[in-house]
Amino acid sequence: MRQQFLGALIGAAFGTVFVLVNSGAPLPAAIGWVLRALAVLALAAVVILGLRAGGRPTLDDRPVFGPSYRVVVIGEVVLLVAGFFVLTLLEAPVEANVAWIATIVGLHFAALAWAWKTRSILVVGAVLTVFGVVGLALLGSAAEWVPFVSGVLSGVTLLGGSLYGVRRA
Repeated sequence: MRQQFLGALIGAAFGTVFVLVNSGAPLPAAIGWVLRALAVLALAAVVILGLRAGGRPTLDDRPVFGPSYRVVVIGEVVLLVAGFFVLTLLEAPVEANVAWIATIVGLHFAALAWAWKTRSILVVGAVLTVFGVVGLALLGSAAEWVPFVSGVLSGVTLLGGSLYGVRRA
């Protein structure tokens, strides 16, 4: 499996999970189910387009999942765990978790854009980071909307970025 497709597949899978898990209240149930169905269809489209594209396993002869990728992922895991610990200490509402995840995953994409010397995923990283930070800001006034803003919209962003990536390949 070529690495670019694998990266798009990982992004689409996480995007689908973001949508599936966070498409509940305060959204009307029917809208939640439509969003879930569309997310699964988008994931299927990424798989089909990726399998049809075939292609090369690297970005400009640099391994996609090489040492820089591992450093970024290790940093991501450390920040996620540390953030969850702090949120627990602060007794933040459970909705804070999805906002924190979106923020750190967004920063992860920005770091990967730098490490891989490609701007194509920088937009996804910036959008996810904004959705995460907005979600954190909503915790005091509209916490019930955090899963939609930081979860569903982040998932849609990941799915859109993955579809863009496999179509470009």
